[in-house]
Amino acid sequence: MKIGLVAMSGVRACDPTLLELGMTLPGFAPRMRAIASMPSLGLLTLAGMTPERHEVRYIEVAEVTAGLTELLDMDLVAISTLSAQAFEAYRLAERLRAAGVPVVMGGLHVTSVPVEALEHCDAVVIGEGEVGWPQVLNDAERGRLQRRYPTAAASFDLAEAPLPALELLGERRCPRLTVQSSRGCPYRCEFCASSVMLSPTYKQKPLEKVLAEIDRIREHSPQSLIEFADDNSLVNRSYWKKLLPSLSQRRVRWFAETDVSIGADDELLGLMHASGCMEVLLGLESPVESGLAGLELRSDWKRRQLPRYKALVDNIQRHGIRVNGCFIVGLDGHGPEIFDHVYRAVEALELYDVQVTVPTPFPNTPLYYRLRAEGRLLEDLAWDKCTLFDVNFRPSPMSVQELTEGFRGLVARLYREDFTRWRRERFRRRSLANAELEGNMPL
Repeated sequence: MKIGLVAMSGVRACDPTLLELGMTLPGFAPRMRAIASMPSLGLLTLAGMTPERHEVRYIEVAEVTAGLTELLDMDLVAISTLSAQAFEAYRLAERLRAAGVPVVMGGLHVTSVPVEALEHCDAVVIGEGEVGWPQVLNDAERGRLQRRYPTAAASFDLAEAPLPALELLGERRCPRLTVQSSRGCPYRCEFCASSVMLSPTYKQKPLEKVLAEIDRIREHSPQSLIEFADDNSLVNRSYWKKLLPSLSQRRVRWFAETDVSIGADDELLGLMHASGCMEVLLGLESPVESGLAGLELRSDWKRRQLPRYKALVDNIQRHGIRVNGCFIVGLDGHGPEIFDHVYRAVEALELYDVQVTVPTPFPNTPLYYRLRAEGRLLEDLAWDKCTLFDVNFRPSPMSVQELTEGFRGLVARLYREDFTRWRRERFRRRSLANAELEGNMPL
């Protein structure tokens, strides 16, 4: 069969003022461009487990022309989408079906709302794609696609993970390429719409598998920054302390999302720096206690860490690792003063990078169901507003207008050129000073 794998890539925002502003700010635009350029690890992984008798092509949605010429001769098209791109993905699927091309959809969004997705395609894969994909291929070859491939009851063994088919990228320049070392998360945050939706348990990929994927990236694109696509990298400290010495031998640069507790482990931080860790993204969420209360469904762990934020962030950056601190503005309990609180926190923490978002009711998350039950959703099923930047709920105690306008103003202040330059210069000076004390050169 000829199989087309379509990735709904790119950054979305419905607020035109915010989108125009964000794409011009020096502290914001590079990160957005990097995210938009990353290929779909999920689709490339499925390609890597597809039998060689099939002809597979990886296509970014931006490459699909109005006439769909790239896809019309396919025997099967698989589309992976996040919620913000769901309506665009549905329209593409409908056009392909009208032309007689079978379409299967999967990913986080489809797993969350499979009945809705089935209105627009021939079949859906629910849960981990690696479990259902072999059966999809077998059924498609026979012309007997089932409507649903409910893999949620099964669990994929990451020891069986194939190498992603990076060769499908051809000569495409990718500033960042992703590796997944784990799936799921031991924590459960109300707003989370990540791989915890696909895997109910936390599981780790064997070290040799992770290293093999990294070696494949080095072979294909030696200049690419490696981004670990985990919900919470480094949470399994013993695992990473075994992985990092092997990673240091490969002379790579890498980035990961994790939590602030790594700042208390000097041994781990030393290994991270030596292995090429450039930056970590930390979900700090709120600089004040009110926004952290009840954020995690199992405990108030981040609320308990709040008094340690400064010391922990300082220690991470003291080890030559940049910190990208993430804040959510508009959490319950956040009033209009939150915008000044976040700005002052970013300044006090001297964060190299910062990311700010608004609470986003992604489908099938506890946050979505709570806001819907409380009558606080502005538009139900408005998946195109699941961008992290568009307000689609009534905050408390702020108004919608206060949150929208305050968020725009905060973005402008945080990412203006002089403040961005000041934060990054502070990090560089600290790194140079520490390197001189230790007799080492910084990364």
